[in-house]
Amino acid sequence: MSDAITVRDLRKTFGATVALDGLDLTVAEGEVHGFLGPNGAGKSTTLRALLGLLRPDAGTTTVLGHDPWGDATALHRLLAYVPGDVVLWPTLSGGETIDLLGRLRGGMDEDRRRRLVERFDLDERKKGKAYSKGNRQKVALVAALAADVPLLVLDEPTAGLDPLMEQVFQEELDAARAAGRTVLLSSHILSEVERACDRVSIVRSGRVVDSGSLEDLRRLTRTRVRATLERAPSAAEVTGWPGVADVVLEGDHLSCAVDAAHLGDLVGELSRRGVGGLTVQPPTLEELFLARYEPDGAGAVR
Repeated sequence: MSDAITVRDLRKTFGATVALDGLDLTVAEGEVHGFLGPNGAGKSTTLRALLGLLRPDAGTTTVLGHDPWGDATALHRLLAYVPGDVVLWPTLSGGETIDLLGRLRGGMDEDRRRRLVERFDLDERKKGKAYSKGNRQKVALVAALAADVPLLVLDEPTAGLDPLMEQVFQEELDAARAAGRTVLLSSHILSEVERACDRVSIVRSGRVVDSGSLEDLRRLTRTRVRATLERAPSAAEVTGWPGVADVVLEGDHLSCAVDAAHLGDLVGELSRRGVGGLTVQPPTLEELFLARYEPDGAGAVR
């Protein structure tokens, strides 16, 4: 599998503000890749560089084999972009806007277009100025998902959508993946990313601080374990087991956290004491994300 997006040592400053500080990012062809970080972390600047809307100060960027700054016109025929706050031409209807964007990209799949309009419950006849925020997002999503392009760049694409439409969006992402399309998804809705993405990259202060599959990232942090035991050990005994922390013992109920490398050891210790019930909960994407943003005493990423 080759890479659809490759970014190496990307740097960009705005006056005294460092927006990108040596950012590296790789997105493989055919994957849905989550791009996470709070406001000011460098996500929007990175996406603008990938789209050829901004010229970096240093570093290299390749998108579908093109230099975004030098080959922007050719590149934009190969990708579709949905921003988090869509602005439409006020006097064009939604359908006219979708058709115009399709022509700019060299055409679209008309059957897929009709299906998407129906699935997103979009009234194509309304003028752009009459749409709510959610309906403006629908217009952009239909235009992007119907486009016959290999790459989708989505920046907070479900902003303003209700839960039912968010579910439709998730299903369409699954369809895009099954069709072999590449998706770069930037979102503040961590559950959305956790469900949709094959891999995630977490950006902080203009750098990617972690990148990998959720399984890979979960190996780097602790798993929560809850057990009901026939012969409960003391809290001090459990605390002495390798990799175990945050021990709470209430009667025969034990709750603790354990490093992924020592999960098997912990389960073995528990089994020797008679397990009446066992729950093992890997960290959520939200917990992984917050762990990367909690500074230690030196101010570094934990």
